[in-house]
Amino acid sequence: MRSKLVRLQKFMADCGVASRRKSEALIESGAVKVNGRRAELGDKVHPDLDKVYVHNKRIVIKKKGGKRYIMLNKPRGYVTTMRDERGRKCVADLIKDIPERVYPVGRLDKDSEGMLLLTNDGEFANTVSHPKKQINKVYHVTVKPGLSDEQAKTISSGVVIDGRKTSPCEVRVMLRDEERANVEFVIHEGRNREIRKMCESVGAEVTRLRRIAVGSVKMGKLKRGMWRDLTADEVKKLINSGNKN
Repeated sequence: MRSKLVRLQKFMADCGVASRRKSEALIESGAVKVNGRRAELGDKVHPDLDKVYVHNKRIVIKKKGGKRYIMLNKPRGYVTTMRDERGRKCVADLIKDIPERVYPVGRLDKDSEGMLLLTNDGEFANTVSHPKKQINKVYHVTVKPGLSDEQAKTISSGVVIDGRKTSPCEVRVMLRDEERANVEFVIHEGRNREIRKMCESVGAEVTRLRRIAVGSVKMGKLKRGMWRDLTADEVKKLINSGNKN
């Protein structure tokens, strides 16, 4: 009867709780219990026999065919989480009309805005968000007092932040005046506040950061705070982009 054992983090992702990496963090934080005991990394569960709880709420596998893939234009001031113990506004507040239990694919920090994907498909989330898949994310960024060509070149070749050098990226100054510059960044790493820290390393401050595309899928004219389902073609493009790398 135990032949169907699967890793706990995979089971959680299949239930739509979070990606596998985020599920591992939840396990380590003590938020997960299996059959009444605190779960540990490395645990395996039987999808039909074991009882798994996250934040004291039991989770179950979603029925096949119930996968959702959503694009949200996240406004500033919202944290990229489905719940916040500090009472801050979170992206879950913007998708209350979605019956499925979805979660963010990657993240945008509270002060950033733009395209955020959400899903209940763990494999899709892992494909799109894992750094090894090298799916490009495109950002339009405003920096002050500006960004010279030399500074842009320094950032694009990689700078050291948090003790580790960033991967090469594309940095293109689109517009420049005496007070600020509008810059397009194309990166695939997605480290915490990466673009802000890269700019800080050369003496520039980010005043606005907006993600406009993931892979070949663009946000387009989706209004701020609104969401839509990805088309089947968009889902396929993102999966194919990840599988190529």
